Amino acid sequence: MASDVDTAPLVGRAELVQTVRSALLGDAAHGQTAAVFLTGESGVGKTRLLGEIGDRLRERGAVVLTGSCLDIGDASPLHPLLQALRRFDTEVSTSPARTSSAVRGLLQMFADETAGPDGAGALLERVSRGLHLIAEGRPLVLILDDLQWVDRSTRQLLLYLLAGLGDLQLSVLAAVRAESLQGAHPLRRVLTELRRLRTVRVLDLAPLGRADTETLAAAVVGQTLTADAAEQVWQRSGGNPFVIEELARDLRDGRDGLSETLREIFLDRVDALPQHAHAVVHAVAAGVEPVQHWLLAEVLRMPEDELIAAARAAVAHRLLVGADEGYRLRHRLVAEVLAHELLPAERSGLHRRYAEALTTAPSELHQARLAHHWRLAGEPARALPAAVAAAQEAERLHGYAEAHRHWSAALQLAAEPGPLTVDRVELLENAAEAAHHCGEHARALALLEELATLRGGEPSCALYIRRARYLAAAGRSALAEEEYQRALKAADCSPRDRASAAARLAELLLHLGRYADAGERAREALALAENVAGSATEVVLASSALGFSDACLEDPDAGLAVMRDALETAERAGQPEDVACAYLHLAELLTGPLNVLEEGVVVARRGAERVAELGLGRTWGTRLLAIAINGLFRVGQWAEAEKVVAIALRHRPSGADAVELLLARCRLSVGYGDIEAAGRDLDAVATLLAGGGARHVIPLLTLRSGLAMWEGRHDVARQAVQRGLTESRSDDVMILSALVWHGLRAEAEAHASRTVEVDPTAVRRLRDVAERVARKSAGAARPVRSVVEGFLALCAAEVSRLDGSDPELWAASAAEWDRRNHPYPAAYSRLRQAEALLARRSRVATAGKLLREAYRVAQGLGAVPLTSEIRELAGRARVSLDERDSTTGTRGVAVEASDDELAALTAREREVLALVAEGLTNREIGQRLFISERTIGVHVSHIFDKLQVRTRVQASAIQLRNQRG
Repeated sequence: MASDVDTAPLVGRAELVQTVRSALLGDAAHGQTAAVFLTGESGVGKTRLLGEIGDRLRERGAVVLTGSCLDIGDASPLHPLLQALRRFDTEVSTSPARTSSAVRGLLQMFADETAGPDGAGALLERVSRGLHLIAEGRPLVLILDDLQWVDRSTRQLLLYLLAGLGDLQLSVLAAVRAESLQGAHPLRRVLTELRRLRTVRVLDLAPLGRADTETLAAAVVGQTLTADAAEQVWQRSGGNPFVIEELARDLRDGRDGLSETLREIFLDRVDALPQHAHAVVHAVAAGVEPVQHWLLAEVLRMPEDELIAAARAAVAHRLLVGADEGYRLRHRLVAEVLAHELLPAERSGLHRRYAEALTTAPSELHQARLAHHWRLAGEPARALPAAVAAAQEAERLHGYAEAHRHWSAALQLAAEPGPLTVDRVELLENAAEAAHHCGEHARALALLEELATLRGGEPSCALYIRRARYLAAAGRSALAEEEYQRALKAADCSPRDRASAAARLAELLLHLGRYADAGERAREALALAENVAGSATEVVLASSALGFSDACLEDPDAGLAVMRDALETAERAGQPEDVACAYLHLAELLTGPLNVLEEGVVVARRGAERVAELGLGRTWGTRLLAIAINGLFRVGQWAEAEKVVAIALRHRPSGADAVELLLARCRLSVGYGDIEAAGRDLDAVATLLAGGGARHVIPLLTLRSGLAMWEGRHDVARQAVQRGLTESRSDDVMILSALVWHGLRAEAEAHASRTVEVDPTAVRRLRDVAERVARKSAGAARPVRSVVEGFLALCAAEVSRLDGSDPELWAASAAEWDRRNHPYPAAYSRLRQAEALLARRSRVATAGKLLREAYRVAQGLGAVPLTSEIRELAGRARVSLDERDSTTGTRGVAVEASDDELAALTAREREVLALVAEGLTNREIGQRLFISERTIGVHVSHIFDKLQVRTRVQASAIQLRNQRG
């Protein structure tokens, strides 16, 4: 229904509209995700801007889905997306059948969704695929209003899609009421993290200035305002467009005597309505927007003609907005004003009629609203079943935060006086578990205490175990340990419970670094599990703790034997997750503490194939492949690592699994010098971690530091390292030693470049951390000490760069990494050793040999930044990097075409060259090999350099000659 509310011009926002449109379609057109979040106070014009921008995006050919978040705390999971799809389904009824079918297919997927082994991640991927089908290659824009009320499931979906994991050209435009983001609001932290990303913009929508206020008011009034009237509008509105329009219309219509407050303005507007329209506005204010026409008709019980006339009058008086999906208040401030205007009996009567109407039209989307209205109607006995149904529906869609709110509402309703037939014990159990799953650990523990009190008597063994799980998740490890001990001593502890408690206690002790205690408890758990049928889970969990314990206490062979036994046990039991867990821990043990990289890579890849057969490739398989990629990177098999990345990406991972994979791929991109791809992956990881989880903070910041150094931004590298030392309290000496090396290297690079002053305080802190890492690693297994010693050798050598680089320290570092078969840090150490020798003007021949050796390794890896730095140093020192020059003393000359021409190329570079010779573009090659176009460009550049050619034609000619030969 149109009204003059829509005729007010959009004033003072033209530049913003253009900025947002360019940000959304500009990035999405290049295959990236993009997002703009508009924040501002109520009435500042966010919703109007969403509509304006959405219309312009449609004109540009984008597919636009528009949804709004519900303004009740217990919203249904993914409600705004479901609402947007239903609206779009109506819009495309006359569109090609393929689009309409895709929309309805996605809606049907939601209806058919059931819990599966891959959990919420699988749901996110199916949603992404559905949206991809709807888009049909066009840019897709998801517009969400009132994001401050967003449910957790929708937040997770946004993070997943913005991370670029859904293979979808997606843009998100959302409006957030700024005053709602107070205290610990979950969206507050997410927006704080997202502000750091390059493809995400958070724009604060300020009120209009004095000039724009007067322009808008004059447009509504239809003539220039007098000085007094303009001043009055400015002073009373504060530049808020909604209030400006309301005050200007009062001036235009000659209404006088209004009070100075918005409350009185709104009440005056309501009082001016016809009586039947009065009822419509009050009913909509009491409902959950949007209020559908059929629902409003059921609540008000008016004749159809009278209802339409009343709604039309409310719209004409600028209190309601009518749309296809229903009615909503022009502004939510109206609801706040009207809330105090009805008697309690009138309010409860309205909610009762809403609940009765919704009961006649059962739907999973109605359960949350039904519980809401029955509760406010004073009918807890009828609200309770709806709350329970809403909780179960939320859990079906993996919306544990929403489920927790529904279970909590059910508990409150069950406490109301009256003849309620409900099992409160079951409600408490469900509410506690939902709170635990969604991270509300304190709430979970409180509910558990209530459950123990209600049951009375001595707590059961199962209750002790559950409390210990919750305490451990809350970070209260000492108390969790005590609870596991109580569980083991409980008289009612069954053999299965005892094995479970011992295994979980072993895992807890392992995380606390108490390896001997962990091993002892793990052995106890394994002994108990021998007498329990179907105890593979306990065996795998305990074996993991025992294997790591033995490996870290100077008995790597024993640790390996235990892990291999665990794998055999899991395979015999046939439980997919147990098999996956056993493979994962074995691969982590080999590539981590034991540093047996080649075997670890083999185990990881074999495990990935096995779990894929078991249906867990998307989760556990991705994590195993990430382990393999990291191992291949360390041993210098970068081209093979790229192939594994391509395989893993086909699983379309999400959450922590995606983080593991993206970090592994980013290591390759940093090594290759693909700055854009590395930055994109780091932004994606930061996006995913914005929703919670700090386990990967140090690797993320270490990579961000390394990337910044290759870009010459040594101050940014320093900040990343210092943030890692401050924000994380990891006890993993291996990743800490790598972070410290990056920090000291950043200071050394700053000193060498003279672009940034060295920070003596940062250097002292880094050296202190390095000493602490050295002391802590002294008691670790020999393989762990070996890796840490390699990084500490790099740290000592970097410190020497601050006061005349010591070539002997760099030689020691190169030897350390040679022993571990890690070619990249060894080549870097040789570069620095040569640099130190040349700076001292001594042993120039030795320096030349070191540079040539480092150059050979760097070229073989495809490490473009390292290769460039070696070339630059060699050029300044007039050292030839051609191996032949070192033996003949003459400049290299062109050789005849032979197989040797391609000998310097890596396996991946040979693949790329073959496709270049077929005439494919970089984009086409990237699609063929599942690599970004930017990475292909790096490979092509490196091929040109190695073959000493300048064009694709020349490179193709060499490829064809060697094929014929």
